[in-house]
Amino acid sequence: MNTLLERNSRFKPVAFALAIIIATAGFSTASMAQDSVTNSHTHAPSLQTVALQTIAQDDPYEMVETAASKTFARIKSQQSNIKNDPEILRVIMEEELMPYIDYRFSSFKVLGKYARQVEKKELLEFVSVFREYLITSYAVAMGYYDDQVVEFDPARDYDGRSDVTVRAIIKDNDRPDIKVAFKVRKDPRSGEWQAYDMIAEGISLLSSKQSEFESILRKDGIVKVIESMRESIRKPIVLQDRSSNAAPEENKEKV
Repeated sequence: MNTLLERNSRFKPVAFALAIIIATAGFSTASMAQDSVTNSHTHAPSLQTVALQTIAQDDPYEMVETAASKTFARIKSQQSNIKNDPEILRVIMEEELMPYIDYRFSSFKVLGKYARQVEKKELLEFVSVFREYLITSYAVAMGYYDDQVVEFDPARDYDGRSDVTVRAIIKDNDRPDIKVAFKVRKDPRSGEWQAYDMIAEGISLLSSKQSEFESILRKDGIVKVIESMRESIRKPIVLQDRSSNAAPEENKEKV
């Protein structure tokens, strides 16, 4: 049986564009990555632990660009190791990307009305597994990375706002430019900014996953969704030929 990552053709271009943004910000006017949770997958990347520096989260534009630059630098320095062991990409996503993603908010957005219809124990399990699913998804997407360039729009005034959109364009000599946007929200308690969604050429990651999960939730319930995500998480990371990744036309939103 195919996993969620394989079945959902809408997700690949979104995650791929996100991966490019993270990985290539160091080339241009630059780009994202809290609490560490043990990965539920069974792979054990052989990567030496590195000292991580916390990025300030009081400026949404600077946070996105700085985190992406750091992620790119780490990926670039680990290229030879990644070729030998692609599972290292999970570690990089875990340590550099996830601290700057509000995966709890994202998981509730993906569940929609079903978040109020499931048991608390199942809801907490879903949030935890969804986090690992995001790590896996981004790591898979990073397998398509190949020296693209990203240019960010100038920062806008966000004073008094709690939700902003950080826009950018991915430049690739072999393909048309890709318009992308990060949705970033300010936590009302901590005052820190975190990304919760990404839109590539009008395709929202959250909307895509919500559409995919909704049919499973309606027919089989949240336990089945969790099982499917775990199945995807267990699959090994494989470096891909990105030329096979075609952008679809569905589920578009205005960027």
